[in-house]
Amino acid sequence: MQTMSTFLWFNGQAEEAATFYTRIFRDARVKSVMRYGDAGPGPKGAVMTVEFEAFGQRFVALNGGPAFSFTPAVSFMIHCDSQTEIDALWDALLEGGGVPVQCGWLRDRFGVSWQVVPHALFDMLNDADAAKTTRVTRAMLRMVKLDLPALERAYRGD
Repeated sequence: MQTMSTFLWFNGQAEEAATFYTRIFRDARVKSVMRYGDAGPGPKGAVMTVEFEAFGQRFVALNGGPAFSFTPAVSFMIHCDSQTEIDALWDALLEGGGVPVQCGWLRDRFGVSWQVVPHALFDMLNDADAAKTTRVTRAMLRMVKLDLPALERAYRGD
């Protein structure tokens, strides 16, 4: 049993966000929806929390109001096996008003920050050959969405 989960604070968009994430991530699903009762603080019957699962991780989305918002200080990193997977997740997360940032980072339409990165990037950046890691780092810093074939060419020195 997972003993830790991620709790996300939304301003009235918890159900919309959970539906969005479970639509774009494979093997993701909404597990439960809890509604406010007579005690509030939200209107009776309105969505209070949505529990969902993505990538084998448990998330709880709360309609907590406008008191807090997301910052890039916390982001979710998605490790991808191919450029096709990077492209698909990148495009899906930008759907509806997301904003591309830099070096594989983006902010989705709810303000949540994501990093869409190839698994291979970490192997390239951890190589003992400093010339290879320097080339890969320089290539990555020029990118918004990460381009795995270009990173691989930089790694090889092509």
